[in-house]
Amino acid sequence: MAGNGRVRSVRRNHLAKPDWLRAPGKGGEAYQEVRVLLKTAGLNTICESGDCPNRGECFANRTATFMVMGDVCSRKCTFCNVKTGPAAALEPEEPRRVAEAVKHLGLKFAVVTSVNRDEHPDGGAAHFAATIRWIRRLNPGCGVEVLTPDFLGLPLQYQKVFAAEPQVFAHNLETVPRLDPEVRPQADHRRSLTVLRAARQWSDARGGKMKVKTGIMLGLGETHEEVLDVLRTCNDQGVDIVTIGQYLQPTPQHHEVVRFVPPEEFTDLARAGREMGLPWVESGPLVRSSYHAREQSAAGEEARD
Repeated sequence: MAGNGRVRSVRRNHLAKPDWLRAPGKGGEAYQEVRVLLKTAGLNTICESGDCPNRGECFANRTATFMVMGDVCSRKCTFCNVKTGPAAALEPEEPRRVAEAVKHLGLKFAVVTSVNRDEHPDGGAAHFAATIRWIRRLNPGCGVEVLTPDFLGLPLQYQKVFAAEPQVFAHNLETVPRLDPEVRPQADHRRSLTVLRAARQWSDARGGKMKVKTGIMLGLGETHEEVLDVLRTCNDQGVDIVTIGQYLQPTPQHHEVVRFVPPEEFTDLARAGREMGLPWVESGPLVRSSYHAREQSAAGEEARD
């Protein structure tokens, strides 16, 4: 075991990163301003905690994906760079601080994710809901997307988030069912599908105002047919938006990259997903769940209409 509790990956063949995975550099006045703002407000982002390759571009455009409920996760997924272990208590003022940062950045669309907090009585669902409501209170007209844990599949938990009425409710499948035990051992594909299906049903009962979204990574050892099966399942569950991106190994202690998927394969998967009936598939090597989230939401709306 690695020091952080993750299973150490055996690196059989270290793959050189191809040219198409070169992300924009970090720096510039806007980039530094966003970093200072987040640090001053005591806020976390998945951009930094997850070492996102698009951080330079997003910060330069004065956008960020806020990560609430701390920077320590209760789970030990082998793909993720977020710290694991015992976490501090939730901060009651954090939802308001996120909303204030959204206002300072002038965002028209805010994205909020979190660590898993399985030890908390409601998994942090009420904290998510409070964050959505604070963003709306201080930023009238601002769209909100939340990317949540599975809340252990408990309806009373994830329904608290639905009730706050985000424009987009996202929960990531991350990979194909066969790889769940080694990639996200404390999660379950069927449980995640239950959450997505519940979100679809909740939205449909209220006129379809809330979009449902999920995402997967490629390069973990999945087959092409397994990816197509996941896309078919997402369509069957009524998912509006699917993101597909290349997995990048954060450290030698994480799950290894089995393959770097060429851009044309991502393009083919996007086309296949839309032909199946999915309203929108955002697919590319550097695509991440929250990357271009506002554009994804608008595209999904137009496609469904």
